[in-house]
Amino acid sequence: MFTRRLRTVAVTAAALFALTGCGSGSPSEEAGDGSAPAADGGSGGAGELTPIEVGVIPIVDVASIYLGVDEGIFEKHGLDVTLTLAQGGAAIVPAVQSGQMDFGFSNVASLIIGRDAGLPLKIVATGPQSTGNGEDDAAGIMVPADSDIQGVEDLEGKRVAVNTLNNINHATTYEGIKQAGGAVENVDFVEVGFPDMQAQLEAGNVDAITAVEPFVTMAEQGGARNIYGFFAEPVKDLSVSGYFTTDQMMEQEPELVEQFTEAMKESQQYATDHPDEAKAILSSYTSIDPEIVEELTMPLFPQLHNIASLERMAEILQEMGLIEEIPATGDLMVDGAGQ
Repeated sequence: MFTRRLRTVAVTAAALFALTGCGSGSPSEEAGDGSAPAADGGSGGAGELTPIEVGVIPIVDVASIYLGVDEGIFEKHGLDVTLTLAQGGAAIVPAVQSGQMDFGFSNVASLIIGRDAGLPLKIVATGPQSTGNGEDDAAGIMVPADSDIQGVEDLEGKRVAVNTLNNINHATTYEGIKQAGGAVENVDFVEVGFPDMQAQLEAGNVDAITAVEPFVTMAEQGGARNIYGFFAEPVKDLSVSGYFTTDQMMEQEPELVEQFTEAMKESQQYATDHPDEAKAILSSYTSIDPEIVEELTMPLFPQLHNIASLERMAEILQEMGLIEEIPATGDLMVDGAGQ
């Protein structure tokens, strides 16, 4: 197990949301002028704590782990945490596999696809969950105010922007159109980075965008309409992402994995109990405009992963031809991390 200390980096909103959950990218460089302070958990008692490094993506979804570090929850569980920002899962997954990082954060579609491809990755703690309310969630399909698109079924024959093809946003939108009776094979999905989506929508280059916060709120402030919650509606109580490690780590360091899992559960609960603090912590690792922060919708932060939603996501990915077989739940998640 290797623990390489890096400072967390404050980056612009345009860069930091380029790859939610998965996609390409590389671990962030050490911060220069204007960077946020490092999110190191060990302040003074590091000799008695086990140092770990966790790869995260600078999005609202990881607010709970930042709170947990800030509030000393991980220290209480014997862990000295370094949070390392990366652009996306394509940087975090190999770092965790090689032992450069001990744990990582990724959306469930990426982890399911990775497991099907033979990667020894497993969820050890849950992350954000949809609110279940399509009209008030951290993800939404946005269309121009004067668009004739009223529902997700109207996307048939339209051009729809997703941040990454063949990933979670694509898959849940695919499922939503299918459930509504639309001919999903006639939808033209195109890859557009989150920061560019609103401009492409306003220019008429796409008919709809699949936005996540803060881009949902930004699009709404620009006059766009939210027609469908692509996380909230197609899959009940969708657990969107999770924290993962390798099979080797679980075999060699079971107590460490348990410490991390329990600390994350407590951190998730703290974020649930202190929603204002969850929003306030965003300024420590993102550059979202404070006025946007006030208006945006945060996801839920449950203690346990929704197993039924994980299994349903695997079914959708198989229906899309993105995985050959549905992995067993025990291959995707450790005991005690879900319900």
